[in-house]
Amino acid sequence: MSEQQHRNKSGFETRAIHAGYEPDAATGAVIPPIYATSTYKQDGVGGLRGGYEYSRSANPTRTALEGNIAALEEGERGFAFASGLAAEDTLIRSVCRPGDHVVIPDDAYGGTFRLFDKVEKVWGLDHSPAAVSDLDAVAAAIRPGVTRLVWVETPTNPLLNIGDIAALANLAHDAGALLVVDNTFASPYLQQPLTLGADAVVHSTTKYCGGHSDVVGGALVVKDLDLAEKVAFHQNAMGAVAGPFDSWLTLRGLKTLAVRMDRHCDNAEKVVEFLCSHPKVGDVIYPGLETHPGHEVAQRQMKRFGGMVSFRVTGGESHALQVCERTEVFTLGESLGGVESLIEHPGRMTHASVAGTDLEVPADLVRLSVGIETADDLIADLERALGG
Repeated sequence: MSEQQHRNKSGFETRAIHAGYEPDAATGAVIPPIYATSTYKQDGVGGLRGGYEYSRSANPTRTALEGNIAALEEGERGFAFASGLAAEDTLIRSVCRPGDHVVIPDDAYGGTFRLFDKVEKVWGLDHSPAAVSDLDAVAAAIRPGVTRLVWVETPTNPLLNIGDIAALANLAHDAGALLVVDNTFASPYLQQPLTLGADAVVHSTTKYCGGHSDVVGGALVVKDLDLAEKVAFHQNAMGAVAGPFDSWLTLRGLKTLAVRMDRHCDNAEKVVEFLCSHPKVGDVIYPGLETHPGHEVAQRQMKRFGGMVSFRVTGGESHALQVCERTEVFTLGESLGGVESLIEHPGRMTHASVAGTDLEVPADLVRLSVGIETADDLIADLERALGG
């Protein structure tokens, strides 16, 4: 067994640190260099060293990241992009053609909905929303022979609904479609959809994979080599690739993903316990709660329940906005998954693009990305913001 094969069978934390890169043969450098180059010297016409000719097609720093995230998701091949949406668009155009159909979540991330509704729709790709937690609804939305992708988030953004990945994979495959799972909220540490039957996994690596709010990126991992060839062609042809420095930052983040996610989960559980007892908080939405309708499925397919928490306040939209504006430790901002805690109002921020549609989110909803600060400080901050 080669050293790389041995590592692929190793534990998650070991793969996160070692997979995708061997120490440099010339210097012994244990961290991949940032290959800030656009082109490569050829040893004669067509004589490529290591297969590198132009950095849109391949770059050694990006190659290390792609190998690493493929190992973490237990897939055959990984691809790194300039953003999560670039990864999504590349996958869609690799698989779909004008006239095809896609099923999407009825509470999808606003950017994903905008991509399908304003970009892919003009290209000729139709879509139907369905609740990922309702297998009958997904089945009803599928058009056998026409539906090419069943696209799910689990947990969803921002309502944290849970889809049964194995059951959804069976539905999709029975209809001749592929199952794509946006695994951004869970991260590869908490959930590996490919092992449950999904065909492709997408990430905004800006979030938990990078983990430090200092880089924008996306990734795609597939388990079928034929699909990998299609994606590789489109990645090169469309060109929205991750740059070498962005790849290096994301790879650095992945090395500590496991320890960060455990702290995110620890803190989220404490924040949820506080919110559940607060008189000015209505519904608390977190898959770790036994009252969450997707709790049993999440318990079965996730290692833990993540660092994302949503809740509704009893004072309506005005109170939700006040809470978002009053916090001091929680930073008011979009995005998620960084070491710092963030708070936002989805209806007016990340999900403004779905206002007035079937995907519109409640106006009294607040979304938290619970960071890795001291949990008592986070709770005290929310207590002040809620108004005691």
